[in-house]
Amino acid sequence: MKTKIKQNLLISAGTFGIVIFGSNLTSTVGIRFSRTQLAIIKLPPLQYAVIIGIILSDGALSIYKTNKNAVLGFEQSAAHSEYLLFVFTLLSHYCASYPVCRIRYRTILANYSIYFRTRSLPCLTELHSLFYPNGVKIIPYNIYELLTPIALAHMIMGDGSVQQHGLIICTNSYSIEDVVRLMNVLIIRYRLKCTLRLKKRQNNKIEYTIYISQSSMPSLLNIVSPFMHSSMLYKLKSALSKSSNRQKIEVFDKDTNKTTYYNSIREAAITLNCSHTSYSV
Repeated sequence: MKTKIKQNLLISAGTFGIVIFGSNLTSTVGIRFSRTQLAIIKLPPLQYAVIIGIILSDGALSIYKTNKNAVLGFEQSAAHSEYLLFVFTLLSHYCASYPVCRIRYRTILANYSIYFRTRSLPCLTELHSLFYPNGVKIIPYNIYELLTPIALAHMIMGDGSVQQHGLIICTNSYSIEDVVRLMNVLIIRYRLKCTLRLKKRQNNKIEYTIYISQSSMPSLLNIVSPFMHSSMLYKLKSALSKSSNRQKIEVFDKDTNKTTYYNSIREAAITLNCSHTSYSV
């Protein structure tokens, strides 16, 4: 053991570069770790924010009988497979296997989705205690600190519902107290104009969603678009189009003083090579 420690010290002795925590993570799919190694794994700011965002939306933390620590599971429809693979790339350092395809049948129709899950990790158990204190997902009391622009972007990519005007965040599964707590952060921290919307189900259950006003969409675009995958930018469509022509995306080029119209945000992003690959926290 002493020899190995000395060798490691000798190898790193000539390295003087400063590396930002989490910027050099690689996939560990197929690699086995000991309990000691799993116990010291921590989440860098970027990955932490991404996980917060997907927990708030479609992600789920679970603790199985065979494990004492939590596992993060994330699933998207096949139509949103690009986004799921984008998230998997960011979190593959914490996964033991690759995403898998799932098929579910409703009557005679087949629904296809893609799913992945992480390893069982103590650092995820900490988040499970935060989001599932009584076994049911809630909005934590410290959501003001947790909801960074990156987390907000992933929450919108997962639970944002595109509208002709504004945007709806589908918080149907949360209690009214949780939804108001989340909405207050959008209003106070991000200065977004939001209203609470109610929907009554057939079983008389009332669900609550958050509507972000059209007047706040330009601000929201500036906050989250640098962290969104190009395939999900369509959810911000109302921020980039005029009210007189909501079906077109207007892009103004300052260098040429020309305006170009696109049929979708995705088309504009591909044409302008606007896929976001770098992050700042």
